[in-house]
Amino acid sequence: MAPSVQHRRSDSPGDAFCGGFSRRDVLRAAVLGVAGVGTAGLVGAPPALGGVRERGRRRPASEAVTLGLIGMGIQNRFHLDAFLKHAETRVLAVCDVDTTRREDAKRRVDSYYGNSDCAAYVDYRDLLARGDIDAVVIATPDHWHAIQVIDAARAGKDIYCEKPLSLTIHEAKAMIDAVRKHGRVLQTGSQQRSEYDGRFRTAVEYVRSGRLGTLLAVYVGIGTSSVWCDLPEEEMEPGLDWDRWLGPAPVRGYNSILSPRGVNNFYPNWRMYREYSGGMMTDWGAHHFDIAQWALDADTGGPVEVIPPSQEGAAHGARLVYARPNGGTVDVFHGGPEGITFVGTRGSIFVDRARLESNPKRILEEPLGEEDVHLPAAATDHRQNWLDCIRTRQRPVCDVEVGARSVTVCHLANLAYWHRRRLKWDPRKWEFPGDAEANGWRDYQRRSGYELPQA
Repeated sequence: MAPSVQHRRSDSPGDAFCGGFSRRDVLRAAVLGVAGVGTAGLVGAPPALGGVRERGRRRPASEAVTLGLIGMGIQNRFHLDAFLKHAETRVLAVCDVDTTRREDAKRRVDSYYGNSDCAAYVDYRDLLARGDIDAVVIATPDHWHAIQVIDAARAGKDIYCEKPLSLTIHEAKAMIDAVRKHGRVLQTGSQQRSEYDGRFRTAVEYVRSGRLGTLLAVYVGIGTSSVWCDLPEEEMEPGLDWDRWLGPAPVRGYNSILSPRGVNNFYPNWRMYREYSGGMMTDWGAHHFDIAQWALDADTGGPVEVIPPSQEGAAHGARLVYARPNGGTVDVFHGGPEGITFVGTRGSIFVDRARLESNPKRILEEPLGEEDVHLPAAATDHRQNWLDCIRTRQRPVCDVEVGARSVTVCHLANLAYWHRRRLKWDPRKWEFPGDAEANGWRDYQRRSGYELPQA
C-alpha cells in the first residue's frame, strides 16, 4: 500500500506548491506512483565535424571500415560477434593482456573469415601503429580508457569506447580535446540513446516538450560509489601481463576478482574499486545520468552545484543542481526506482530499458505535435550509428562530449560522497570555482611510464 499524502500548507514559501501539497509531497508521491507503488491523482541533428584529416574523408558505402578491438572481455566479445557479421566492417586485429582471451578472440575472427590473418597484440600501441586499421573499439577497464582514446586519436583512428568514458574529470576533458584536435569520430557506448525501441528518446522528447509542465526534479535510480581496493594478493597462473593490466593504477598484487583468468561470461568486479572505476555510480550512471542530461538539454553543460546527502554515511541522496536557462534551478537526485523518473507540475514519467510509463497515463497517450520537440532518431543499433558517422564525418548520437559530460556528472556525485561537502561546479570552465582542494580531485597521479598523453 502506498504511503498517504497529507494535505497541508507549507510553512516555507519556497516549499509551497499548488493545491495545498508541499513540493516534497508531490515529488515523493510522483516517484512512488510512476514506479508502480500506487498513488492516485497527481496531477536538431548534431553538427558535422570540421577540419578532418585525409583519414577523416567521407567513405564510400562500398568500402569496408577496418577494425581493431582492444580489450577482449565479455563486452568486446559482443562487439566482435556483431562486427564480424556486419557487411560494412572487417576485423583485422585484436588486443588483450591476457593470453587466453587474446588467442580466443583471434580464433573467433580467423574461424569466421576462414583464414589465419587476424593479428593478436599484447600492447595496444602495436595495433594503433598499423596504417590499414581505420577504427578501434575500446572495452578495457575504465582506468585505461583515456590513455588509449588519446593515443588512438593521435594515430588517426575513429573510436568506439565503452562507457563510462573516463576515470576522472580531467580525463573526460582531455578526451574531448584530443578527439576534436585530430578530427575523429568517437561513439561512447551509452546505447540507451539509440536502442531499446526509442523509449529513452521518447521520454526525453515529452519532457523537453513541456508535457510534464514545469520540471521539478529528476530521480536517477542506480547503485553506489566504488571503494579503495583492499583485495589480498593471490598466486597468478602464467599468461597475464599483470603490470600492463594495472597500467596507470598503483602497483598491487594480483587478485582474480580484478582480472578473472580465461574467457568468462560475466562482468568482472574491478569496477567496484576506485583505482579502476567509480562503482555503479559511473557504470550505470553513465547510462542513466546520460538520459537525465539529455532531457535537461545539457549535453554541452552540466550541474552548477553538487550537494551530499545530509544523513551521515548515506550512500544515496546526493543532489545535483542544474541552472534553468530562464532562471531558477532543477534538481537531479541520486536515488529512487531503478531507472530515471522525471517529475513535473503536471505529473511524472518513468523510463528504464523495459518500461516507459507516465502518471497520469494520459501524458504519454497524447501524441506529440509538430511544434513539440522531436529529436533525430539514430540508427536502431548503436554500432551502426557509429559506422554511419565514420562515413559522413558527423558526430554520433553519443559523441565524445556527450559521454565525457555525462560521466563527469557521475564523478561529481562520487566526489560529494567521498568528501562529504558541498561543491560548486563551473561546467563551462570544467573547474570548481575558487576551490583549490576540490580542483585537485579532478585527476590523480599516474604510475611512471603510464602518463596521460598530450592531445
